[in-house]
Amino acid sequence: MRKRGFYLVLSVACITLTACSESADYTESAEMVEGDATFEAGSAEIVADNEEAITTSDEVLAPSPAPSAPDVSINLPRMAYTYDYGFRMDAADIASMQERHADMCAAAGPYVCQIVSQSHSGNVEDGYAAGRLELAVVADQARDFGGRLSAATTNAGGEQITAAITGEDLTRSMVDTEARLRSRVALRDRMMEVLRTRQGSVEEIVEAERQVARINEEIDQARSWLEEMRGRVAFTRINVSYSTANAPASDFFGPVGTAFASLGSILGYLLAAFIVLGSIALPVGGAIWGTRRFLRWLDSRSAVEA
Repeated sequence: MRKRGFYLVLSVACITLTACSESADYTESAEMVEGDATFEAGSAEIVADNEEAITTSDEVLAPSPAPSAPDVSINLPRMAYTYDYGFRMDAADIASMQERHADMCAAAGPYVCQIVSQSHSGNVEDGYAAGRLELAVVADQARDFGGRLSAATTNAGGEQITAAITGEDLTRSMVDTEARLRSRVALRDRMMEVLRTRQGSVEEIVEAERQVARINEEIDQARSWLEEMRGRVAFTRINVSYSTANAPASDFFGPVGTAFASLGSILGYLLAAFIVLGSIALPVGGAIWGTRRFLRWLDSRSAVEA
């Protein structure tokens, strides 16, 4: 009986301890869950604050939107430019500077710069020389390339004396040529359709073939003109002239040599003048002489008869 009571008391104590332990665990779990919820709520608030700060900073740092294209389409003019530069330097330096500029063009490559023409004249011993260099430079680099030519000349001791930029608006010519090309191609296609279907008499088919040949010539010509104008727009012409400060001075024997050189021409002109005068004077003189002889003969005959 005492053992049974002991076991009963022991069982109640175990149940009580277990209940207390579960209550403590539940309380601790609830506190942990509540702490996690509080942490998650705080984290959410921090994240929300960060997102708001980032959004605000993005709005502050974000660049202003680019201006939208105008509602009305704008056709940019198609300009063909020509740059003219003039440099002055010593006669002995012109040839080397001209070659240096040509080398700069060749180093840029054929898709950037091309040499159109190059010429040089004068005598270094006389202190006078001149040169000319014509280049074709891609349009978007023409101005920069001209500046490089000027800088190279100035660094070599030369002087830039002239600089000019002229432009020709080819917009209307190119638009008209493109429109004419489209119309000719459409007409050619209609003519080819007639020839393919063979609708019409023999005379009509022959006339259609002639029209197609003529239209093809017009198309080729229009395409050639259009390509030429596109080339002028894509590549800018740069004309460079080189000269010395003064023209060659005349010496004492200069006029004498010029006179001897022109002596042959003077004698030739005199001989030509004598030939012209002789061709006129001989017939006229012969006619006058013959008339006088005839009159004398008539006078002598009248005297004999009398």
